[in-house]
Amino acid sequence: MSIKVNYNNMMQYALGDKGIADAQLKECDILAQSAHFLVEAGRGKDMQGWMDSPYDQSEVVKSIKATATRIRKSCDNFVVLGIGGSALGPIAVFTALKHYYYNELPKKLRKGPRFYVVDNVDPDRLNNLFDVINVEKTVFNVITKSGATSETMSQYLIVMDMLKAKLGDKAREHIIATTSQSKGNLIKLAQKEGFETFFIPDGVGGRFSELSPVGLLPAAVVGIDISKMLKGARDMDRKCRSRYYTKNPALALAVLQYISMKQGKNISVMMPYADNLKYIADWYAQLWAESLGKETDKNGNVVNVGQTPVKALGVTDQHSQVQLYNEGPFDKVIAFLEVENFHSDVTIPEGCADFPDVNFLCGHTLSELMHNELYATRYALTRRGRANYTISLDTVDAYNIGGLLYLLQLQTAYAGAMLNVNAYDQPGVEGGKDAAYALFGRKGYESKAKEINSSKPDLDKYII
Repeated sequence: MSIKVNYNNMMQYALGDKGIADAQLKECDILAQSAHFLVEAGRGKDMQGWMDSPYDQSEVVKSIKATATRIRKSCDNFVVLGIGGSALGPIAVFTALKHYYYNELPKKLRKGPRFYVVDNVDPDRLNNLFDVINVEKTVFNVITKSGATSETMSQYLIVMDMLKAKLGDKAREHIIATTSQSKGNLIKLAQKEGFETFFIPDGVGGRFSELSPVGLLPAAVVGIDISKMLKGARDMDRKCRSRYYTKNPALALAVLQYISMKQGKNISVMMPYADNLKYIADWYAQLWAESLGKETDKNGNVVNVGQTPVKALGVTDQHSQVQLYNEGPFDKVIAFLEVENFHSDVTIPEGCADFPDVNFLCGHTLSELMHNELYATRYALTRRGRANYTISLDTVDAYNIGGLLYLLQLQTAYAGAMLNVNAYDQPGVEGGKDAAYALFGRKGYESKAKEINSSKPDLDKYII
């Protein structure tokens, strides 16, 4: 693998008494091995179907590639309708692997449709989308496993109404459903309407779904090599088969974060030093927060565990958030994403000879500036005893992105096992959904509506 994990700056070796001692790592060795055993024992079972994603999809990939080829030739726009993992994964991979201004490129350079993801129900945003696309030349990919996701199904209803008004029976040709094969509303709709359909395996939840058809179809449509993504994930999985944290990078990161949480470091910052990795941090924020932020453990004990994920971008946020990271509370672990080799570079030209504090940059490249800024930030944080580690990619390509996604998913699974929480449920999210259903008067949620109506009203004295 061309992905490396460097955790020197988590240790006492670099941080002094603010760091983790080798003895603390060794104390967690049995717990780490147990977590590895539990994750491996669950491979492919229940909600760990995501661990099979790199291995069992040859026929699915063939079908996705055929569909993607047809779409690339026949339509001007491809729009994902989804929320949560159904949207964050496709956004993260698209922005990582395609031209930064992909949609603005002329079609002969894009060689595929413009790409949009609608991951909210803001009415202005949706209407703005309709201002820039012709729905008759657009394919919409509706992604929801249950077919009951209110936001996604609202989008579907709006889009389908427009398509039927313009195209009649041909509307179905503009919808692709990605959903459960065996249950839920969307599969029933797909069968009724005759939509082309791809299936989300039963054991794959939304935040672990990017390496399933949820993410593979959108990636293929914009010309990303999904076979290489899956190969990267396979190779990372094999690299992480060892039960020893000294040989397994995902397990090492889980152990380090576990110890950090026990030390009160309850904020996990992900800070890529590359603009095209910005949304990897968004994707990771859902993965880490929703998987580990739990009130109770598997034994029913109230534990209220988890780290709050924070998204930052180097170099941009050196001019804002890094002030807090350097001098604020010792409650954070900063994960840097480093790209060793950018796809292109720019040399800073000669100029400003009369201004030495500007002219020193001349003759250097932007990649040098980016790398030195990362090194300087890492140095400054470490000097002040601030915990940080670095995940380095030799370059950003489909292979490495597949490996990176799988590394972070495994890290999350191991951390959940170490914390003894269910990393695959989200009861806190479901509570909000239930309240929304009740406010709409959905049948079966009468008691929740009664509960909401009996809650304390807002007092005028607290409204200014």
